[in-house]
Amino acid sequence: MDSLTQVVLGSAVAYSVLGNKLGRKSLLVGAAFGTVPDLDVLINYGSEIKNFVYHRSFSHSLLMQLLLSPLFAWLMLKMNWAKSVSCTRWSVAIFLILSTHVLLDSFTVYGTQLLWPLSTYPFGISSMFIIDPTYTVPLIISTMILCFGRFKPYAQYINSCALILSSFYLIWSLVAKWHINEKIHLALDNKNIEFIHYESTPTPLNTLLWRAVAVTEQGHYEVYASVFDAIENVNIDFYPSDNAVLAELNKAQPIMLLQRFTKGLYGVYALDERVILSDLRMGQEGYYVFSFVVAQKNNQQWAAGNFQKLNNRLPLDKLGRIFSRITDPSVDLSTKATD
Repeated sequence: MDSLTQVVLGSAVAYSVLGNKLGRKSLLVGAAFGTVPDLDVLINYGSEIKNFVYHRSFSHSLLMQLLLSPLFAWLMLKMNWAKSVSCTRWSVAIFLILSTHVLLDSFTVYGTQLLWPLSTYPFGISSMFIIDPTYTVPLIISTMILCFGRFKPYAQYINSCALILSSFYLIWSLVAKWHINEKIHLALDNKNIEFIHYESTPTPLNTLLWRAVAVTEQGHYEVYASVFDAIENVNIDFYPSDNAVLAELNKAQPIMLLQRFTKGLYGVYALDERVILSDLRMGQEGYYVFSFVVAQKNNQQWAAGNFQKLNNRLPLDKLGRIFSRITDPSVDLSTKATD
């Protein structure tokens, strides 16, 4: 999830464990430790593809956090103001702050290596968009009240209510995903569409409209479905993929990393004497967040490319169409639509 969400979630968790001992200081502690796992973005692993694949690895491992929490607790106790809290309580609080960060990240589609180094599998429930105000706003309001308000007798109650509201929204996202998957699978079955890999994700800033990708040998289907749609209103569009071009290449390590990390949900595009591999899970057709040049034509033959990352994010002016599609199935979000 986004940094602001992780800051206020960390503050809320810290206040629930340490608030009666540290008061408002616990909010700062939570904000700081809630940011720690994402500091891995400062690490350069040597290439843009490795930076993409190895993000949310060791720093997002529950095992590493369990081991490091007592060390962080010991360091905290070096400061006089922190000595009113026992080492055990500090360890528990820090682990809860760190672990809720990575567990929340696992609700997004990116992939979080919760069991590193025992497993590098990128867990991703994919029921939340990376930024969702409905989840974050209760935590922001609670944190602001606790920071600047004078509600000490009700502080823990306010904080608990915010955590409960946000947690219920996570549960709703799972229910919505189940409902959407049922609807989309029926729509695909009605068109006799078979696929190899499948994933559904919420569209930006909501859990009411969902985008799914169903990958075949020839390409992929991009599907849009609202929780309000009837099955016949589900939008399904096919886009071909140049998988044969990728098969001609020697499987360089960066290509294999991408194939594994995307869980088979990738598209291959031969454009302007370049082969581009896009992660189909994030973005939409024509506007993928993570696309890399994996091959270039050299003397009429394909050779491994420079693996440069391409920037092609969804324009902000298209968000209006996404929100309109929630209640209006006639809104066409495909790249085949004419604006």
